[in-house]
Amino acid sequence: MNLEAVNLLSKEAFVERVGWVFEHSPWIAEQAWAQRPWASLEALHQSLVQVVRQASKEAQLALLRAHPDLGSRARMAPASVAEQKGAGLDALTPAEFERIQALNRAYTEQFGFPFILAVRGKTKADIFQAMEQRLHNPSDVEFQTALEEVFKIAHFRLADLMR
Repeated sequence: MNLEAVNLLSKEAFVERVGWVFEHSPWIAEQAWAQRPWASLEALHQSLVQVVRQASKEAQLALLRAHPDLGSRARMAPASVAEQKGAGLDALTPAEFERIQALNRAYTEQFGFPFILAVRGKTKADIFQAMEQRLHNPSDVEFQTALEEVFKIAHFRLADLMR
């Protein structure tokens, strides 16, 4: 799909085609649709990001909570499955699985939402290191860090959609 085609989509079709790039949060695409036409992928991404930035803290928190735990064996969106598989999180040893589960629990208990990291191009070691480091962040810093990671994930997904 190219940008010209995206700009011509009805609101419903746009939400159907683009709404998935923010995990289980089609409301973002729904609100961004009115900002078309976009001149570039970056402009489209920035419109989507702006919707999130202008959303209430509660809506932002709901967006963060819509993400699966990394390394989880629970059902998740196909894009999340592929992204985690690419980082090797589908092939954790039993010890790695226990470690990631413990880190996920500690993180969620501390911050109230799952650990979020744009895992594309990262190794398991990178992911474990980020989890351990970010557990030391103040809550407000981590909230913003998690949102920035969501924006990176959405950008990767948009770029894949536009290929």
